[in-house]
Amino acid sequence: MVTALIVEDSLTDRERLTHYLQQSGITVLGVQSSEEALLEIQAKLPDMVFLDVVLPGQSGFEFCRDLKTNKKTQDIPIVLCSNKSTEADKLWGSMLGADAYLSKPVDQQQLAEAIQQVIG
Repeated sequence: MVTALIVEDSLTDRERLTHYLQQSGITVLGVQSSEEALLEIQAKLPDMVFLDVVLPGQSGFEFCRDLKTNKKTQDIPIVLCSNKSTEADKLWGSMLGADAYLSKPVDQQQLAEAIQQVIG
């Protein structure tokens, strides 16, 4: 069973993403901040992380970098999801180790393609 962790402070966006992932047969854990996400990851490593860029406290960009530079979590695929969708934002996400970047509102087809891209 594939497990995804959604780190998203917007309830609407978190519920939409949860619904789409569950339709794909993926088990979903949802949290509102990087701090909560870290606790979830320490309890059980997810198969992938969907990460908002703009979060309370530590940003998604910073959290992505932290996960990708930690030996325990560096191989977890990370999909950034954000309203910030310029090419510069996407490039920055990629430079920090993100495996995919989706613009909000997340489209179900784009989500399916991102899942295939990161976990095949």
